[in-house]
Amino acid sequence: MPSVPPASSLWDPHVHADRRPFLVARGRIVTALRGWFEAQDFVEVETGALQVSPGNETHLHAFATTLSTTDGAKSPLYLRTSPEFAAKKLLAAGEHRIVEFARAFRNRERGALHHPEFTLIEWYRAGEPYGVLMDDCVAVLKRAAEAAGTNRLSFRGRSVDAFAAPERLTVAEAFDRYAGIDLLATLTGGDEPDRDTLAHAAQAQGIRMSEDDRWADIFSRVLVEKIEPNLGIGRATILDEYPSAQAALARPAADRRVAERFELYACGVELANGFGELADPAQQRVRLEREMAEKERIYGERYPLDEDFLAALATMPQASGVALGLDRLVMLATGASRIDQVLWNPLP
Repeated sequence: MPSVPPASSLWDPHVHADRRPFLVARGRIVTALRGWFEAQDFVEVETGALQVSPGNETHLHAFATTLSTTDGAKSPLYLRTSPEFAAKKLLAAGEHRIVEFARAFRNRERGALHHPEFTLIEWYRAGEPYGVLMDDCVAVLKRAAEAAGTNRLSFRGRSVDAFAAPERLTVAEAFDRYAGIDLLATLTGGDEPDRDTLAHAAQAQGIRMSEDDRWADIFSRVLVEKIEPNLGIGRATILDEYPSAQAALARPAADRRVAERFELYACGVELANGFGELADPAQQRVRLEREMAEKERIYGERYPLDEDFLAALATMPQASGVALGLDRLVMLATGASRIDQVLWNPLP
């Protein structure tokens, strides 16, 4: 009689019993957040996971598949890396406040804070100022903590008072404070910032780099090594005004060297990414083509543009939007150390 292969350890009753408190808390958090969005007059939507373009960010990798029709024709499709393109089409159609608890998919991502399939809470406000999203994020942190029965968020020995007013810091201020680098001096206002100026400043701070690293590579390395470990300690941090070169989907700020883009951090963990949304289809096309050219240079691949999305931008109203990682938020609210602990059915 053939032997039965052993079950995954995740389905061992004792292992599941250890994980179950995190999973039950996840349900309470989702219920609380849905209630909050409903009270704010958001309409919950469900957009498709299969898209003609998964998104066009240089360093995001999608899962590809093929659509086969009954007549044998085939066309490529992708699992979305976020619901952003579809959500903006709904704004163009006339929706004003929308939210989605969206399953998203990103390849080449697996670790304590990453899982190939995960959930984004993504919401948009048409005709409302960009700063309102920051207030939304503060409210979401509070509701999540309350639902988990705590007033603190924690991760690997770091903690945040979920009810404290967040620190608000521009990216330039963070580079000056934590890396001793004048970031604005490297932003020339053109399409390509000053690589050499940033490289010299970063080398002086002990950042390793190679000759073929571009400005964006060096920027990211400084951010990860010098800036992010200091964010969201004791209280959340809102890191605002990213360089325009790092905000392909955001509209320019008053200082056009930077854009209306912010990220929310707690316990050194990035939780949310928000934008004042770019609504110029011609400019958006140029930016996405540039992202795909860079993807092809680095990874030897590119994704198609969503022409329907670009057409919708011509009639989309001024809007702001933000995507927040639900799984990471649950981790911090429950004290979990790995994303697998807060997923009902993680990959083995």
